[in-house]
Amino acid sequence: MAQRKPAPRKATPRKGPAKPAVPAKRPAPSTAKPTSGLARLMEEVKCRKERVYQYLKLKDKPEQFQPEDIYCGVHKYLQAGGKSLRPAVLLLSCGAVGGEEDRAIPAAAAVEVYHTWTLVHDDIIDRDGTRRGGATVHEELKNRAIKRLGLKGEEARHYGQSMAILAGDLQQGWTISLLTELVREKGVSPILALQLILDLEVDVQCNLIEGEALDLQYSKMPPESLSEERILAMLWKKTGALYQFAGRAGAMIGIEQPNSRHPYVEALSLFTSNCGIAFQLQDDILGVTADEKKLGKPVGSDLREGKRTVIVHHALSEANRLEKSLLLKTLGNPQAGAAQVKQATRLLHDLGSIAYTAELAQKYVRRAVAALETLPESEYRRLLMIWAEFMINREF
Repeated sequence: MAQRKPAPRKATPRKGPAKPAVPAKRPAPSTAKPTSGLARLMEEVKCRKERVYQYLKLKDKPEQFQPEDIYCGVHKYLQAGGKSLRPAVLLLSCGAVGGEEDRAIPAAAAVEVYHTWTLVHDDIIDRDGTRRGGATVHEELKNRAIKRLGLKGEEARHYGQSMAILAGDLQQGWTISLLTELVREKGVSPILALQLILDLEVDVQCNLIEGEALDLQYSKMPPESLSEERILAMLWKKTGALYQFAGRAGAMIGIEQPNSRHPYVEALSLFTSNCGIAFQLQDDILGVTADEKKLGKPVGSDLREGKRTVIVHHALSEANRLEKSLLLKTLGNPQAGAAQVKQATRLLHDLGSIAYTAELAQKYVRRAVAALETLPESEYRRLLMIWAEFMINREF
């Protein structure tokens, strides 16, 4: 999980967006409720999400995404809509180095589709039944098989999982198609587009799949055999690698060159990489503490699946014999009831493990924000700073 710091050497910087002029007089106080930084960020993210989804609608291929169940699997999460944080940070990163966001739209759309296929496969691995407030893709396709094909039990389940895997594979192919539009539509250098495809399909893909594999393996290993460092490395591979790509891709498109060593590119790579870890740490916290309706997916499933999170690792290292026994009875037990999960969650609180993880997430955010000092002052940079804080303050 080693990350290079921005190179100290001087580079000829591209000018960032002009700094807004400071008004000569302070405006009269308004009776309207002021817009908070977070509210402003959410408006900006929503605006970029709409642009990305409009673009995806133009690039939809219903005649090729067949049969009908495959089309359903490809579009289910896209139609439900998520937070779209990865495409948003890609576009903000492009703007932060002085680039035109419109030129990066195909890459932002590609990152959204790429992230979506990972969710489809991840839900199968984790045996989750809900996401974004509805059935997961494999559950939806299982239900379609029951209603339309008359399948039952294991046959319906196998059909749903198989079709979901295929839908995810198709989404991955669509991702590459979208990245080629950088050249065909936006005039981005073919060498730059090829570099982004190579980075995504080799570096990110290998890291992400390794992270998923380790997550699965760790859940079957004795907790005492793992260290916090190994768990954090796994989390970065699962989540941080794609966030890092989003920041790096946006910056490269913004400076119009495939130069990963450019100080701006290194700064945004470091920023998004650290934010990615903070995001996953907060995700782990929400996985045991959130309002399930607000979160849109099951709370407590990480405990039942035996996920080796930083929270669990810390709790087991702090627990006495009785507390450890109670936690281990829940950890990795798919049959654990709501009361048992609630008791285990209370222990995670009492042992200080949730607070410890929250502070660790803060630490990564502080590292991320420090990396932004390399960039010129701009509204984009301020939005990125707010975005970093959102990673650890969100409730969904």
